[in-house]
Amino acid sequence: MDAYFKVGETLTITGVPKPNAANFNVNICLSESDVALHVDPRFNHLNDIRKVIFSSRQGGTWGSKCYGQGFPFEEGKEFKISIEFKSAEFLVILPDGSVFHFPNRLGAEIYPMIFVNGNVRITSFKINKLGISEFK
Repeated sequence: MDAYFKVGETLTITGVPKPNAANFNVNICLSESDVALHVDPRFNHLNDIRKVIFSSRQGGTWGSKCYGQGFPFEEGKEFKISIEFKSAEFLVILPDGSVFHFPNRLGAEIYPMIFVNGNVRITSFKINKLGISEFK
């Protein structure tokens, strides 16, 4: 089964942040050193309190950070994040329905790696293409 994330697809992740979570992050990557999209909800991590950070990494070097408005996450409460992959950008739809536009800084149209790190339990992971679920 093809597990790559491609232009025109939507990734939906559902999970629950663990009690006393510092942060967790979702990463869409070409490799471990090339991250096209890093979404990092921070409850209290690296001097950021209740902020959502968006960034990318190229050749192992992190790009500039962008900060989302608000913080629609709660420890122990289920959330859903959807990421729509357009050619030039990612549309990140946060649990409160707010949308964050993040540029596709690496410029690829296919990303072979998606991973989640941190203080979270993932309950669902789906990639949809033309309304067909690729993973459940």
